[in-house]
Order: sequence, then structure tokens, then C-alpha cells
Amino acid sequence: MNYLFEQSNILNSPYEAFISDTRTDCFPIKAHWHYFMEIIYMLEGTALIECNKEEYILEAGDMILFHPQALHSIYTASQEPLKYGVLKFNISSLHISSNYTPKLSAVFKCAEGNPLAPIFFSSETLSRLPIKEYFLSCIEELHTKDYGYDIRFQAFVSSMLVEILRIWRRNGLNTDKAVLIPSDQDSFHTILEYIDEHSNESLRVEALAAICHMSYSYFAKKFHELYGQSCKDYIEFIKISKVKDLLLFTDLDLNYISQELGFSDCSHLIRIFKKKVGVTPKQYRLSHSSTSTYSN
Repeated sequence: MNYLFEQSNILNSPYEAFISDTRTDCFPIKAHWHYFMEIIYMLEGTALIECNKEEYILEAGDMILFHPQALHSIYTASQEPLKYGVLKFNISSLHISSNYTPKLSAVFKCAEGNPLAPIFFSSETLSRLPIKEYFLSCIEELHTKDYGYDIRFQAFVSSMLVEILRIWRRNGLNTDKAVLIPSDQDSFHTILEYIDEHSNESLRVEALAAICHMSYSYFAKKFHELYGQSCKDYIEFIKISKVKDLLLFTDLDLNYISQELGFSDCSHLIRIFKKKVGVTPKQYRLSHSSTSTYSN
């Protein structure tokens, strides 16, 4: 089934949120799968969606959720064009939780395939919920990328997922079972979460392979196979992404930023940043000074 795997930019963009319109976008969406979660909210038209051999008809106000690795496709069920909101994200990267619930990723993993946790939600079921507002807010946050946009995005997505869990719990789903799922810290598919949480350290691919109980060569090969780039390149990308935010939204100097994000020194940071972004950190900060809070 490897040929159905979607080589998405979700690795380089941990969150995606956009409006898809069949009048301008490539369509239909043929069968594919990926390692991130995807939610679709219908705005206009009637869609025929297939997910793991099941068919669903979605009209305006309906929503569907695709679990990671679910095989799915999208077609039109009428002559009308389709317009729908799309959210794509790594659920393991959502850090919002309470002191009495397991992680969202564990709960949704527990719910996969459970008849009490359907992936389709009718407009009637969602009628009193601000789902459309959540979608539009997510899209706006990722479009403007204002201060704290990632926090706002995670908050809106987490709120939506909580609404979904409440619906499932009313159906009788026992979300408490998720606490019985063994910790997935050493799972290969959650290593991205580990990299994100430890990006301020000097991460070594050998150490990451050991966390996953794999040899260096197998881990490196598997990472590139799944994500389309080397683990070293991904680590650099995460660090550079955080450097960008610190340049845009703080007045911290490069020496501090390089130490904060685990670069060997300021020169190392400048060299990697220019290689990845095409300009120096100072040039990047100056060119974005009109939209950021601070500038040099």
C-alpha cells in the first residue's frame, strides 16, 4: 500500500488549515493515507467520501475525521462544486491536557474502529457547536501567524477534539480505557513529538534511534522512507522554525537564541539559518519588522 502514502508537507508544516474549492483546486482527491490526523468540514456542495472501504455522503455543515493511516478519498456526489475546510495536524503535538484525562492522542487511538466513536458527524449533531468558527479561526491563525498563533491554533483544534470526545462519550465510549494504553514515548511515530519537546538540546540521531530501540541505519532509513527527508534535516528544520518565531516576536539577540536552541555557537546558527532560509537571521528579522513586535 506504500504507493498510496501521501508525501505531505505536514512534516515541515506541523499544522495545516485551508479552504479547498473544486473550482480552483486539483480534484478529485484519490485514495491516500498519511501519519497525521485530518478533519474535513463541508461548506458547500455534496461530497462522496470513502474511508477504509466505508462510504459517506457529506453536505454543508457535516464533518468527518480521518484517523492517522486511514485510507480515504474525496469525490463529488453531484454537479455542484465543493467547498470545504481542511485541518491537518499531528495529534501527538497537541500538548493541551487536564489533570484527570489521558493525552488526546491516546484517547483517539483507543477510539479507532470503535462503533461508539463514528468518524462522521451530521450537521444536526453539530448544530449547537461552534465547529465552523473553530475551522475558520484555525485558518486565520495560520494565515496571519501573529504572536502566539501556534498556541491559538492548538487551542481551537483541541476544543474541537474535546467536542468530538463528548459526542462519543454520550454514545457510550469509555475514554478511561486510554489510560491503559502503554506509554508510546518510544514509538517511532511519536519521535517527532520528542524532537519538538527537546529541540533546545543537541539532538543526535543515534540517541533518537536508541529511544525507538532501533539501529542507527534502520532508524535513518525508516525516517527518510516515511517523511521524505533525513532526521538530521528535520531536526534542523524544527530548530530554525523556532528561531524564526524568536526573531519575529522577541528582541532576544542571536547569542542567546543559539544557546536556547542547542546550536554550538552563534556562527553555527547563522550558517544553518542561511542554508535553510536563504538569508541571515538579521536580514530575516529586518525584512519582517513591519509585522513583528520587535526589530533591530
